[in-house]
Amino acid sequence: MKIPQLIWPTGMNSIEQLFSDLRTDGRRALMPFLAAGDPNLEFTQMLLGAFEEEGCHLCELGFPYSDPIADGPTIQAAFTRALANGVSVEQIFQTVKSTSARPPTVAMLSYAIVHRWGLAQFVGQSAEAGFAGLIVPDLPIEESRELGSICRARNLSLIQLVTPTTNRERAKRIVEAASGFIYYVSVAGVTGQRTDLPPEIVDNLASLKELTDLPICVGFGISSPAHVRSLAPHCDGLIVGSAIVRRIEQGLATQRSAAEIVTEIRAFCRELIEAMPGAR
Repeated sequence: MKIPQLIWPTGMNSIEQLFSDLRTDGRRALMPFLAAGDPNLEFTQMLLGAFEEEGCHLCELGFPYSDPIADGPTIQAAFTRALANGVSVEQIFQTVKSTSARPPTVAMLSYAIVHRWGLAQFVGQSAEAGFAGLIVPDLPIEESRELGSICRARNLSLIQLVTPTTNRERAKRIVEAASGFIYYVSVAGVTGQRTDLPPEIVDNLASLKELTDLPICVGFGISSPAHVRSLAPHCDGLIVGSAIVRRIEQGLATQRSAAEIVTEIRAFCRELIEAMPGAR
């Protein structure tokens, strides 16, 4: 039985509207991930604009944090670079607010950051900056009710994660509390590029679809057009993180200019989008 979803007080937010439009057209979403401030916030702003111009549908923006949640070495290193440059939460808010041409942007961060700011204050500033939703991987579903209520009041999505090890009863509870979309973690483990993805992903996605009408996006390990072609028919979107962050890391290591790195990432995003059903 599918779980009825919570009703928003002011109609669809930008994430819900996006997936409604994509489903109508038979298309899928590409959601690149960035570590905010890696290597600086000016570069982050450039990439947000580039994602918009290339037709990326959403962006997941990671708030740098010293203690990794489910991040592999590539994203951990990106957070370390950003923190070494003194990137702050307030600066991230300002960067997103001042970047008018960008896809709907979702904040990915540790609950410790939200708690330190205060739930209402953090959600309020996220909304004012223009974030469309939050992903808080280390917040257990049993403790998410208050944050979820505050997000609904500000028309922000609180996106929940389901993993391959999540049992069916727990998955029901997760999708009941979720909004925007479900983030399906493709592998048990941390983020990072992978050559092969588990063959059971398709069956797991089919099982999850039986529980919810919310869009389902797959992340962790998605790193090539071949991955996109194989998974896109079975989900609503693909989240690509380490494969993009790795290109930034390699560009910095070879002392390439910001413009050169952005050009390479734009071309990579274009390849991923063109691998999707209903591509332009």
